[in-house]
Amino acid sequence: MSIGAKDYIDQLLVQKYSTEKVDNHDGVASMVEPEKMMEAMTDYANMSRNMFALNQRLTSACSAIRAKNTPYRKAATLS
Repeated sequence: MSIGAKDYIDQLLVQKYSTEKVDNHDGVASMVEPEKMMEAMTDYANMSRNMFALNQRLTSACSAIRAKNTPYRKAATLS
């Protein structure tokens, strides 16, 4: 598979659009500073991770409390 114009129409299109300018986002000023955006994303990720860990600990504690307060009966012995 080759790259480039394969026929006459493609060659004309390449010549026509070779001088066209495209949107280049390097020169555009950002509405949000990248450092602040990364800081906000890091804060959100840390909060989510901490909430997940807290949820796991709460689930474990609730399971332990339920296990302690559950009335157990002795199984009938087989004779």
